[in-house]
Amino acid sequence: MSELELVSVTKTYGDIIAVNNIDHKFVSGTYSCLLGPSGCGKSSTLRMIAGHEIVTEGEITLGGTNITSLPPASRGTAMMFQNYALFPHLSVVDNVAFSQKMQGIGKDARRSRAMELLELVHMEEYADRIPDQLSGGQQQRVALARSLITEPSILLLDEPLSALDPFLRIKMRLELKKLQRQLGISFIHVTHSQDEALALADDIIVMNNAVIEQSGPPKEVFNEPRSEFVAKFIGGHNVVHTDQGKIAVRTDRIDVKKRKTKKTVSATVRDVEFLGSTINIALSSDEKDELVAAIPDSVFFNQPVEIGDTVFLDWKTEDAHLLAE
Repeated sequence: MSELELVSVTKTYGDIIAVNNIDHKFVSGTYSCLLGPSGCGKSSTLRMIAGHEIVTEGEITLGGTNITSLPPASRGTAMMFQNYALFPHLSVVDNVAFSQKMQGIGKDARRSRAMELLELVHMEEYADRIPDQLSGGQQQRVALARSLITEPSILLLDEPLSALDPFLRIKMRLELKKLQRQLGISFIHVTHSQDEALALADDIIVMNNAVIEQSGPPKEVFNEPRSEFVAKFIGGHNVVHTDQGKIAVRTDRIDVKKRKTKKTVSATVRDVEFLGSTINIALSSDEKDELVAAIPDSVFFNQPVEIGDTVFLDWKTEDAHLLAE
């Protein structure tokens, strides 16, 4: 069992509260993403799980065992760092086999196991190269293989895709999800990218100001944000002030009309952004809300609008989601 649980976990650095009394269960064998802006506490949370940061208060359990005070090597977790941290003077195969060398495992046995993992990440043909002879994506694959050689219950990934170019980032995103399914172990992945979290995760944990604002399956978090922060940070939503409070409306559920009806909200076009299959129209409403409407290109070019135009916005009642204050 590799169910991981955080129980009232807090991390402070002097007077600074990095993580504030959070609780969460990570279901065994799933892909979870800790998502949030810089400084929200997601990396501190990951490092406490790994044992690289001391828990100030609370407990961390893995498979029912309290691992709060255990050293990193005794936890059943492995961490892949953002900079990959490969040894520059060692070959690829020796980088992967290094932890087994430290355990006293014989050269033939550890290199054989390292080659198995290099095959898993499609890097076996680069086994004799050194890290400087590899691209960023190839170095990442080696770092993955090295993390997996300890056969962890949970693999921890600290923004593993942030150093890659956009095309390679999408490719490696698919590889990570495929690898997690193939291995059947839990992955916990820190990211500030909403697209990355939505594409990868079975469970998204949105953090802000040292606490968990919301967690759940990607579809639920995206379609039913509980707070203004989640609605804005997860993207694809407008926050609109009404007499009943604040509501979230998806940008692709807003109709932009040139004629007023009883229900419509008046707005001024501030910008028009062409994104290929969709057009984003940035708007300022009479209620001072800054809004965006995502319109299919076929609809927009049939009735185009320009900067400075007055338009009228409408949406279906069922597409408006009430936010907590």
